[in-house]
Amino acid sequence: MPNPKERSAPARQVRPATEGWTQQKDAEGRPLLQFASPRRGKPPVHLADLTPEQRVEKVTELGMPGFRAKQLEKHYFTHYTHDPAEMTDLPAAGREELVHGMLPPLLTEVRRLQTDRGDTIKFLWKLFDGALVESVLMRYPGRITLCVSSQAGCGMNCPFCATGQAGLTRNMSAGEIIEQIIRANRVIAQGELGPAEHDGERVTNIVFMGMGEPLANYARVMQAVRVMTDKKHGIGMSARGITVSTVGLVPAIKKLADEDIPVTFALSLHAPDDELRDELIPVNSRWKVDEALDAARGYFERTGRRVSIEYALIKDMNDHGWRADLLGDKLNARGRGWVHVNPIPLNPTPGSIWTASTRAAQNEFVRRLEAKGIPTTLRDTRGKEIDGACGQLVATAEDEAVAASTPLED
Repeated sequence: MPNPKERSAPARQVRPATEGWTQQKDAEGRPLLQFASPRRGKPPVHLADLTPEQRVEKVTELGMPGFRAKQLEKHYFTHYTHDPAEMTDLPAAGREELVHGMLPPLLTEVRRLQTDRGDTIKFLWKLFDGALVESVLMRYPGRITLCVSSQAGCGMNCPFCATGQAGLTRNMSAGEIIEQIIRANRVIAQGELGPAEHDGERVTNIVFMGMGEPLANYARVMQAVRVMTDKKHGIGMSARGITVSTVGLVPAIKKLADEDIPVTFALSLHAPDDELRDELIPVNSRWKVDEALDAARGYFERTGRRVSIEYALIKDMNDHGWRADLLGDKLNARGRGWVHVNPIPLNPTPGSIWTASTRAAQNEFVRRLEAKGIPTTLRDTRGKEIDGACGQLVATAEDEAVAASTPLED
């Protein structure tokens, strides 16, 4: 809580409010939360949607021996292709039908934006039904990170996030999630992400911080994670390089802890007090700060994996020194060594008066957390100049116009 000096000279407190758009409300006037995906047509079933056993069954149904599934896995997960012409180890007779049946096109690239340095690319993808999603590919020294989308739109309705302004269009399939990685790996292999550091470069880190609330699309996200980490029948990535984030869906956090897949778990907290978080993160009306932190601590206890706390620093809204103290106290009350805090200077959306905290406020927030023994790292806001940073992913009117004239890939 605030110390006496802060009470005598209170800091300015800005309340969360939408700008340029109207937040959807329920019958009681509360921000509308969409947990269920609206009913729409489903994307075609893809190899990545299936278990290895189901892949063999489907290949057999398509008139080929079951072992052809393994060949398709290698072409797709290792060579990053779904082009039948490149699969010369498959028999010519029936090859087109087999590949189209197992690897149907899922994403059409509408446009890409690249930073001047060439180390960050934002992709706009058109899905089979015309829905638009984005992913962001980033090169760092020693690693390549891809920020993937798990839903078209988002139903969590957070007032400071561009993605949630239009609500939830639909859940993405596991295949659509995986295809973002495959297409990114193809771009890397073709040398389009700047000079390579070594041969065979590919995406090393995945962050589920693109469009959507990953844990609201739980089953498909977990199927995608299994494909990412499967060394025999999938991409073969390390689970430790995969970060699954949430705004605080407590039952799903507990379920994730029981999966026995040691992904990194990130809780997007953004406020340590319920009074502010109720307004800033509408799902806090269901599960309060302490419930979310208890579930996060439970994840650490179950997996041994240190939890990340994501905290967007917004000027005069949630960047007060006393909030850093309160956050540190709440984390320490649940033990030491289980958590790491990532403050993130807010990435404002076009036309917004919401803005990042001052450098002095950022430094003071970090100093107070570190003074309480909380490991804290101020996040690099990569991709701001192409609206590819956290909270900026949204299909604009210009994007929609370009997408409307872009034919779907065959």
